Amino acid sequence: MLEREGEFYPFGAAMKSDGQHEMVMGYSDTGDRPPSAAMMATMIDGLRGQRDGLRAVGFCANVRVSDSDAVRVDLEHREGQAMAVLLPYKKRFGRGVEFSALRAGPAKSQVWLADE
Repeated sequence: MLEREGEFYPFGAAMKSDGQHEMVMGYSDTGDRPPSAAMMATMIDGLRGQRDGLRAVGFCANVRVSDSDAVRVDLEHREGQAMAVLLPYKKRFGRGVEFSALRAGPAKSQVWLADE
């Protein structure tokens, strides 16, 4: 999508307690080009409501970091682990996408909230 369209809408995946996988996408009724933040919020809220039947979730979004754009993947497990992975990139017009070094670190849980 990055090479073809130059961007992508947020999407996710969930692993159910029985090991089955499903793809997830948020919905926003704000027109043809809904804001990514609204789509992420809808996706997270929907999975939060299903979390008792889930083992793990992941979200992928096109984000801006200090010095470039990046693909961000947030991963969460029902046992409390959460991490974010960033893959910075630069669009090389007519020459595809050039990716930089992958970065990862701890993240804040969004589906399995610590205070619930």
